[in-house]
Amino acid sequence: MTDPATGGPRAEIDLGAFRHNVAHLSQLVGPAATMLAVKADAYGHGMLPLATAALESGATSLAVLEVPAALFLRNAGISAPLFAWLHGRDTDFGAAVDAGIDLGISALWQLDAVLAAGRSEPARLHLKIDTGLHRNGASPEDWPALVTAAVGAQAAGRVVIVGLWSHLADASPEADAAALAEFKRAVAVARALGAEPELLHLAASSAGIRMPGARLDLVRFGIAAYGISPFDDRSGRDLGLRPVMTVRAPVRAVESGIATIGIGSGDGIHPPAIGAAEVLVARERRRIARLDVDTMTIDVSGLSVGPGDDVIVFGSGDDGEPTAEEWARWAGTIGDEIVARVRRLPRLYR
Repeated sequence: MTDPATGGPRAEIDLGAFRHNVAHLSQLVGPAATMLAVKADAYGHGMLPLATAALESGATSLAVLEVPAALFLRNAGISAPLFAWLHGRDTDFGAAVDAGIDLGISALWQLDAVLAAGRSEPARLHLKIDTGLHRNGASPEDWPALVTAAVGAQAAGRVVIVGLWSHLADASPEADAAALAEFKRAVAVARALGAEPELLHLAASSAGIRMPGARLDLVRFGIAAYGISPFDDRSGRDLGLRPVMTVRAPVRAVESGIATIGIGSGDGIHPPAIGAAEVLVARERRRIARLDVDTMTIDVSGLSVGPGDDVIVFGSGDDGEPTAEEWARWAGTIGDEIVARVRRLPRLYR
């Protein structure tokens, strides 16, 4: 494989842009704290470098999906609070409690599994109510039983109820307002049952930006911190954010005005975008004609292009190249998927 530092396909990660975004978002939602999501290997940007940069730029805690990712960060020296909420029957809750990982708990079976781990230190729990997204979380009918069991376990010194939380569907401002009201009702029920949480958290990137009433004690920022807007009608630039990832690849060959570029679907380039998607070559945008596993081809007629020249697949847009947000529109998806798909590429940090 070609060394990416000397011209191979690579994802360049602008840590300065990322730090700017985290600081900007943290200032926007203050005095609410910022929890920075580094799930999916930090959306393809690299979990550990981005976790470190986030904590240096205004985030006070980090969120991942699963316990193994949280343990990786803890073992790498991250001492800040770490939050994991997606659990299976084989989740190692004992290791999580030993490492001081905050656990999102959605059901009684999860609480029972935490208690069965039998650790001497109390487990740090965030109890989750489903406010309409139906991804996970206790239903309103099951919520009192979950809270009651957790309050009892806390009285026995086995757990600490750190937070109450939920996810918004971000379907519309009206739907999110209804979900916020549902969450407040669930909090009132929990408090009436004896829960005294330190933190209430509901908003992620979308509501964190546009819905001050949902910021509560903490906002879980995800894709916005990577410079990609969570909205269809506003870009990251419109929100004061800077794109963090630039994907570059070399021209491998040019024949009869057709250039073969050394990057393809196997590297995470999203096939549904082909037909509309463009790249920047010799300071001009050209549409991708074909995408294969390892390569793509573009028409470079009239351009001075040769093997080894760089092509920008997407980036900040500063030089006229497409952005990940444009690629998302071409593919009929969201920007999260565009950047997270390229996590197999070597990364260069700037």
